[in-house]
Amino acid sequence: MSKPKPDDELVFLPLGGAGEIGMNLNAYGYGPPDARQWIIVDIGVTFGREETTPGIELILPDPAFLEEERDNILAIVLTHAHEDHIGALGWLWPRFKVPVYATPFTAALVREKLREHGLLDKVPLTEIPLKGQLTLGPFDIDFVTLTHSIPEPNGLAIRTPLGLIWHTGDWKIDPDPLIGETTDVAKLRAMADEGVLAMVCDSTNVFVEGTAGSEAEVRLKLTEVIKKCTGRVAVTAFASNVARVETALYAARAAGRTPCLVGRSMIRIYNAAKSVGLLQDTPEVIDEDEAGSLPDANILFLCTGSQGEPRAALSRIARGDHRNVALRQGDTVIFSSRVIPGNEQAIHTLHNQFLERGVELITADQEHLIHVSGHPARDELKQMYAWARPRIAIPVHGEQRHIREHVKLALELQVPEAIGPQNGDLVRLAPGVAAIIDEVPSGRLYVDGANIVPAEDEALKDRRRLASEGAIHVTLAIGAKNAIVAGPTISVRGISMADEEDFELALEELQDAAEAAFQRLKRDEREDDDAVEGALMRAVRKAAQTLWRKRPLVDVSVLRL
Repeated sequence: MSKPKPDDELVFLPLGGAGEIGMNLNAYGYGPPDARQWIIVDIGVTFGREETTPGIELILPDPAFLEEERDNILAIVLTHAHEDHIGALGWLWPRFKVPVYATPFTAALVREKLREHGLLDKVPLTEIPLKGQLTLGPFDIDFVTLTHSIPEPNGLAIRTPLGLIWHTGDWKIDPDPLIGETTDVAKLRAMADEGVLAMVCDSTNVFVEGTAGSEAEVRLKLTEVIKKCTGRVAVTAFASNVARVETALYAARAAGRTPCLVGRSMIRIYNAAKSVGLLQDTPEVIDEDEAGSLPDANILFLCTGSQGEPRAALSRIARGDHRNVALRQGDTVIFSSRVIPGNEQAIHTLHNQFLERGVELITADQEHLIHVSGHPARDELKQMYAWARPRIAIPVHGEQRHIREHVKLALELQVPEAIGPQNGDLVRLAPGVAAIIDEVPSGRLYVDGANIVPAEDEALKDRRRLASEGAIHVTLAIGAKNAIVAGPTISVRGISMADEEDFELALEELQDAAEAAFQRLKRDEREDDDAVEGALMRAVRKAAQTLWRKRPLVDVSVLRL
């Protein structure tokens, strides 16, 4: 590796996943400040929530800063196949048009995403073997085997002329992961002996004492629980956790049940796993339309929708509107998953819908070890620091509270330096003492149907307002002498009153307010549509606030006759 030049710097830039859990996008830059070369590590999404982002399912990190640097970006390197690490690739790759590197299972899922976006033949995607190596300009990258809740989780050992960065990605320490190898401890120790400049590390479970637990323990417990069930059984888990999918399939066989996959992503992950040689010794699965011919005691449904997603398979089953699958009294739903913060209400609604149908529920809160996390608890973090011995700790993949606690833990473990960045913080790792040296533009982009729009888009602001405050539409016709010849007519959406007569009186008050506002206008103002619309909008909104204590979206249409 070449020697650094006097003005070379090594920098780290998170644009997603620092200050939040999900939507990971990290970049590393090397070179003088005015001519850095960059690599992007992961490019993920987070998910919208109806109460805060109505109509928005996917949220992307805003890559505006890196777009300006696209001629200097060498590649996108993916650590593993979770949506919060690869989900934005199809949406954002056209802004960079650079090569993409991933290990085989991740590459299989990436190909499906690129096919959906019509990019499969356009993106130069290269498969890197497990424990493989890659050189991109000044970056020499080793893929290091870890354990997580998906096949092929990789940390990246990124060597540069100014030092070695250990980028963990998502990980845990699972002594028996069931699928894939255990953590490559020998590699970590060798890196430590070489000297790790900085460790950029997962912070998700920094507040959780002990260890996350092993998938092998889940296999034993879940099999035991399923064997005790009568009636139909549905298991829901994160589809990407292929070891958990395998466990459900094995448990079905042990309990004399035939497994049936329900949900598009479950089928997609199953097929991807098969394509790279996984799930080879599992029982054959059947289609949904075949399940009805089996006795209740001989079927197990493996479903998507553990987080209460309204369009996922489990929610449709709970509502009773799934085309092929129905659950009723005497049946059981097993939640082999945790509640992701923010999804509590959706999951509680799902639970209540099943309970109203007489379906029994078994959750990870009720039954220990039917789920374990894929992220490191506190003892595992301590062990990773002992193995890697970094000079600098850079916590990511966490909310502000996680990152601050992780900084505190690293310093307690005698790590010499620790920095807790937020999205947009440009961190200089070398030379000299690590420091945040700049703040670059960062933010969110919303996928609205087939379009990408900025988070501050006016239409989205209106949509949020419509969802919380409702809307009023005012229509009036103005004649040649600038007098009202028809209207104002009032129509209301999303606002109501308990008494219909009171509601009619409220509409009359709005109409009176609009007419009075028009009459107060001067002659020249009545000739100006913008002036008319503004006056009526303000008057009607003020009247609505008095009537409903809301500030609805008010739209005014002026017709000239």
